[in-house]
Amino acid sequence: MRRAEFEVNDPKLLEELLSSCEYGTLCLIDGDEPYSVPLNFVWHDGCICFHGSKEGRKMDTMAKNTNASFSVVKPLSLIPSYFSNTRSACPATQLFISAHFSGHVESIDDAQQKCDVLNALMQKLQPEGKYDVIEVENPMYKKAIETIGIVQLNPKSISLKIKAGQNLNAERKALLIEKLRERGEALDILSIELIGQMS
Repeated sequence: MRRAEFEVNDPKLLEELLSSCEYGTLCLIDGDEPYSVPLNFVWHDGCICFHGSKEGRKMDTMAKNTNASFSVVKPLSLIPSYFSNTRSACPATQLFISAHFSGHVESIDDAQQKCDVLNALMQKLQPEGKYDVIEVENPMYKKAIETIGIVQLNPKSISLKIKAGQNLNAERKALLIEKLRERGEALDILSIELIGQMS
């Protein structure tokens, strides 16, 4: 990685990122051109899992070439240039957390495995419950389980990246924290916490 200071190895932080982000971008190779699809996902048993129709360009592309990557980004504070007490536009930037996965995709055909993935996705996107658990023998879900496509990306590599002031000297970092506190938005509070963790 070109900016190695932003690379982090923290499984707990990775889990937090993946549980808090509702969607990511799947990147495939369709013939000789890249093809990317934003979609809902769940991190389940060490894989990125998602659902969709069994037909269409996405499934056709994956059938021809199983190589894939997946990216998730959580934006943090947008840092305007004037936070650096300058008229130059150069210091303007954005803090963020991101994860990038590379590996191979495969379809899940086993009905029970499909239910496990769909239940994990529901727990993520609707944690308050208020739905019947998805079960193979439940008549409400039987047809849907048969017809839905479930895919998992088995990662060969995972890169977790956080930009939270690691490249700043102590004086500039202190100024950034002061400006974030003054603005005081929810993302600013989270950004300050991460700047502290990365110090």
